[in-house]
Amino acid sequence: MPETVLLYWHDAVMTHDTGEGVFDAPPSDLLVEQTPHPENALRIANMKRVLEKGPAAKLLDWQSGRLASDQEILRFHSPAYLEDLEAANVNGRAFSRTTRMAAGGLTAIRAAAGTAIAAIESVLDGRTRKAHALVRPPGHHAAPAMVDGYCFLNNTALAAETAIARGMKRIAILDWDVHHGNGTQTGFYGRDDVLTISLHMDHGSWGPSHPETGGTEEQGAGKGKGYNVNIPFPMGAGDFAYRHAMERIAIPRIRAFKPDLLIVANGQDANQYDPNGRACLSVKGFYDLAVMARALSEELCGGKLLSVQEGGYHPAYCAFCASATLEGFAGVPLQTPDPIGFLPEDQDRARATVEEIARRLGA
Repeated sequence: MPETVLLYWHDAVMTHDTGEGVFDAPPSDLLVEQTPHPENALRIANMKRVLEKGPAAKLLDWQSGRLASDQEILRFHSPAYLEDLEAANVNGRAFSRTTRMAAGGLTAIRAAAGTAIAAIESVLDGRTRKAHALVRPPGHHAAPAMVDGYCFLNNTALAAETAIARGMKRIAILDWDVHHGNGTQTGFYGRDDVLTISLHMDHGSWGPSHPETGGTEEQGAGKGKGYNVNIPFPMGAGDFAYRHAMERIAIPRIRAFKPDLLIVANGQDANQYDPNGRACLSVKGFYDLAVMARALSEELCGGKLLSVQEGGYHPAYCAFCASATLEGFAGVPLQTPDPIGFLPEDQDRARATVEEIARRLGA
């Protein structure tokens, strides 16, 4: 049966100013005109517009988010790290070549985290079984004490920690953003109460802020051994490879874990046209992933599912992918049109790729 999804939103997320330059790098005097940083407000504004006016609109009940408190942030992040963010908020700071906070930007960052927390609270309180936090900046690269990859506070991890603080015993986080969810991995790497599964392109480490490789060998440590699962795809993986990896690897791991709650780190940068990823998913590919996640939540968690917006940097196509994803979570047939998507798939190659990843994982 179709199900209403509570969609959480806070206007402050639009105020995070990432500036202009060479894609996500600093400006160049050689250009006629600088380009907007890919993690900009337009990408979320377009998602909001399509969700308000498009086929998914009738499935959504819009709710107000809020700012995260210090106490909530410190469930995952360290006190010294929060102090560093507060200091950067005064005058702004470039934390790396790609990731910068403008003066006053911490309000938007707290709004993203607090809105994700408000969304999970609605599930925990029984007001809904399905909720989505439409937020920016994204969060899954932010480790307990490290800014990385446009991310400052780990919105998904903070939602998980809120659920644990409220009595949930076992949380599964399924991350299909095109980049490795390294901050989430690091924060839960030694724990057995949170299963983290990341499907991503095989980009490896990208420096001191992201030393994790996202490889299959990173499976957790201590009592967390086996509770971190990385599924690194070659470029151009496509819809079939993602579906097969879900069926062959991710779903069996989640079933074996038997979570109380499923959280999806829901990025759309694995799409066919994204400038920040090369996984080549279509609108229907995202719908299929959401249908699978919904079915898992129904089977294992009494239908309890939280979706948190992560990446997605094609300012138009991502909005249609996001709409299709919400339709999948709501349990209705796909209605969102795919305005431009088409790439033929080599299913035999995709199947062989997933089988090799499964072999490396011992699945």
